[in-house]
Formats: sequence, C-alpha cells, structure tokens
Amino acid sequence: MLLLKPISLREANSFVLEKHRHHKGVQGYKFAIAALTKEMRVCGVVIVGRPVSYRRDDGFTAEVSRLCTDGTPNACSFLYAAAAKTAFGMGYRRIGTYTLPSEGGASLRATGWCFVGARGGGSWNSNTRLRVDKAPTEVKHLYEKVLPSYFSDLL
Repeated sequence: MLLLKPISLREANSFVLEKHRHHKGVQGYKFAIAALTKEMRVCGVVIVGRPVSYRRDDGFTAEVSRLCTDGTPNACSFLYAAAAKTAFGMGYRRIGTYTLPSEGGASLRATGWCFVGARGGGSWNSNTRLRVDKAPTEVKHLYEKVLPSYFSDLL
C-alpha cells in the first residue's frame, strides 16, 4: 500500500539527485508529489511543470519533468496516476512526459497514458553556444493523458 504526500521542489530534487539514473533535479515546477510506503518512507517522487516544448505550452498542458523511485513495486504507476489526477484537478486538460526508448512505458500504459510518438533527440551544443550534454541525447518517446471532456470541448 502506498500513500501520497505533497512535497517541495527542494525535497523532490534531493530524492532525484540521490536515485535517478541519468537526470539531476529541475529548476522550476508546478507541483511535486511523493509516494510513501506504509512505514512512511519516501519511495518515489514526481515533479510536474510546464512543457519543455513551446508548441505544447498552451496553458492547458502540464508535463512530468521527473519521475524517480527506489524500485518499490507499483510506485511509478501510482505516481503517474496521481500526477494526472492532480493536474486535471488544477484545470489542465492534458499531461505529457518523455521517456527513453529503452524504458518500456508499462507504468504509463497501465494508468491510461497513450504513446504519441518519437520526438526530438540530439545535442543542445552548437558553435555559437557551446554546451556539455548532461542528459541522454537520443530520441525520446512522448506519452500523454488527456482529460476525457477535452474532446467534447472541441465539438
């Protein structure tokens, strides 16, 4: 049995720095949620903010920028479901996230998120602005969940 707890960005980033395989913390956010075990130990966090892509940043779309667990069973699905429910409760109509192709997406599909397609990839480094890539540069997979009433608004 897992429980939810709202947490600060500082607390969430601290967990991410300690446990995430290939990312560090994030700069900004809209909200963060922790998953707690029955012993009240934090076993995972989700950080939700604005979309990275300006094309998706329409004011009605939220994006999971980090999801990190310690491997506790079902914690990923639990946090993805909580992030979507919280975002929809705040008035967002769509929530998305990007995963690496090597990450199967089972937790996302189990909670009703849909695979949209491959996106982006590549380095931010350029001749005019030299940067060191700190995250994977491969193509990412975009998943999203849409509030069901969103489609009726379009009719």
